[in-house]
Amino acid sequence: MPDSLDVLIAFAHPNSPECQPATEGLQLPHLATLCKRLVAQPLDEGPENSLSPPHERALAQAVGITSADGQIPWAAYSLAQRGQASNEAWAFVTPCHWHAAIDHVTCSDPQQLDLQEAESRALLAAMQPYCATDGITLEYDLSTRWLARGEVFRNLATASIDRVVGRNLGPWMPAAPSLRRLQNEMQMLLYTHPLNDARVARGLPPVNSFWVSGTGAFSGTVASTLPTLNDSLRGPALQGNWPAWAAAWEALDADVCARLLAAHKAGQAVTLTLCGDRAAQRYTSIPRTLKQRFLNLFGHQPIQNLLKQL
Repeated sequence: MPDSLDVLIAFAHPNSPECQPATEGLQLPHLATLCKRLVAQPLDEGPENSLSPPHERALAQAVGITSADGQIPWAAYSLAQRGQASNEAWAFVTPCHWHAAIDHVTCSDPQQLDLQEAESRALLAAMQPYCATDGITLEYDLSTRWLARGEVFRNLATASIDRVVGRNLGPWMPAAPSLRRLQNEMQMLLYTHPLNDARVARGLPPVNSFWVSGTGAFSGTVASTLPTLNDSLRGPALQGNWPAWAAAWEALDADVCARLLAAHKAGQAVTLTLCGDRAAQRYTSIPRTLKQRFLNLFGHQPIQNLLKQL
């Protein structure tokens, strides 16, 4: 485990009926003991259709970012972390594959694209002239994520990519007309791009659109320490593979939760934040009041019930 003893676990309990049987069968003894020994903080609860999911809200709070829903400036913050702070507005642009059904469009998980750096840079170069006409400059960051600079992102609320994977994109589309038009243009451009022909020939999905998130400007102070975001449950949760999600949870319990519990027993300060689709629950090792000790002894819920609150 990293030196940090402040851990956020994303996708701890997706709000899906199909997830419930997997939840009921979970065996998480280390997590259950941790939740008994640590002190629960007030639940950060929001709607399931919030643009910023609970794990992003919890991470923003931990690093001192206060913002409206969908306006956590992650792209600008990532630049500030590298010593490139500015007052300009930035966004993350994620190359992705959209699938058109009869009455809606869905987005596949970009992490499953197997997009290589050379492919990513070629796609960026193809898109850049079109973006430039709308005052947007693209910069390469990762093969699965680019940086974009432009005033259109300054006060624009956008949904996290983690919110939209596998869902009908209609309700989540950004409000900026220029971005919607640009997405349509890119679908036409990429449809005939030779790179996508080569990908399809290799049995890979074409990259036929993009998603914008993490929008805004950041001019604050970068946090000196960061919580560790654990997203090992993300893939199975977004794929709806609940046996794999349950297996990943039990592996997480045997590894990360076990080590957090050992650190807590050794007297170290520990913070654990569990994040679902609707809420985030933070647990800390601050001294408990007499009332909290009483409730801990006589009113503690099964770990499955705690997860369902998320």
